[in-house]
Amino acid sequence: MSVQTPVSSDHQLARLLQIGVVLEEVVEARAAKHAEESEDIDEEIRALLAEAAEESADHRRRIEALVEALDAETIPFGEIQTLVEQRYESDQDFDGVLYDQLCNEETAYKFYDDLIESIEASDAAFGVDREELLEELAAIREEEETGVEEVAALMEERE
Repeated sequence: MSVQTPVSSDHQLARLLQIGVVLEEVVEARAAKHAEESEDIDEEIRALLAEAAEESADHRRRIEALVEALDAETIPFGEIQTLVEQRYESDQDFDGVLYDQLCNEETAYKFYDDLIESIEASDAAFGVDREELLEELAAIREEEETGVEEVAALMEERE
């Protein structure tokens, strides 16, 4: 399963979208964990992490709605989670809360960028409107890009 090749069916699209759901769950969980458990962060960082967790939860719900609209067979959560961990290193610890958040935001941005390219390279018909699908994914990618920029700016401020 790769976002490097054109998406050829609803089944493949559903699986790729499921990867997005798990990726968002990982980002949400890590941001929330850092916000709750990190004692050495200030309120600005804590607010950024809380906002990131909330945004990831929103992205997850939006992508889940796309999966449901496809009416395609999905695969078990555990299998998708393993794929996400192998491909995107979601279980890796990074040095510092902001660096970790930056890596998570960049990973999500890159995933959506690759997924959009894969859909655009395909001539397959999907069970959801192609333009609406691409618009939704592009909006999520843009929000991830903004997140990358916000974290990077905060990191530069702190240097």
